Amino acid sequence: MQLDAATLTGRFIQLEPIDPRHYAGLEIVARDERIWEHTAFGPSFGAYFDQLITARDTGLQIPFAVRWLATGELIGSTRYRDIVRDHYRLEIGGTWYHPARWGGATNPEAKLLLLAHAFDGAGANRVQLFTDVRNKRSQAAIAKLGAVREGIIRSHLIVDGGRRRDSVLFSIVREEWTEVLAGLRARLDSFDSA
Repeated sequence: MQLDAATLTGRFIQLEPIDPRHYAGLEIVARDERIWEHTAFGPSFGAYFDQLITARDTGLQIPFAVRWLATGELIGSTRYRDIVRDHYRLEIGGTWYHPARWGGATNPEAKLLLLAHAFDGAGANRVQLFTDVRNKRSQAAIAKLGAVREGIIRSHLIVDGGRRRDSVLFSIVREEWTEVLAGLRARLDSFDSA
């Protein structure tokens, strides 16, 4: 599986491979505490951002800044992680957006761009997504993409200063991609460019 860090552009958003020039804009967006209710970035945004750059530089992850095209403003971040090239699988995760962009075109278009790049561009066989078992909003958003809920991974992560997080695992496999793509396109067609 050949997965690269390309800029991915849709109708509403653009996913740009993370670069130090994104720091200031993302740091401003990340100040909204609602974003981090179920997702922690660590002791500081600076440390979090440094981890993204390190993961990018070591090839372990491909992080993206999310830009709203109509205004040019940065509105969040997402990434490919747990990339297993020999088995043609990866995870989409670490996703967060400013709350003003929750429930609109941002997440479906980001997932469409990432999934199309993974399945059609890189030849992935499986894409998985995890979320905190307590994060009902995120679970609903992932299910709405057309992903299949596979179950709960118990004591999956250590978060929030030591809490053991149970995670809900969802996936999309190659045979489901055409139907998922059609659903995402239909959802995006329901939004106007505002």
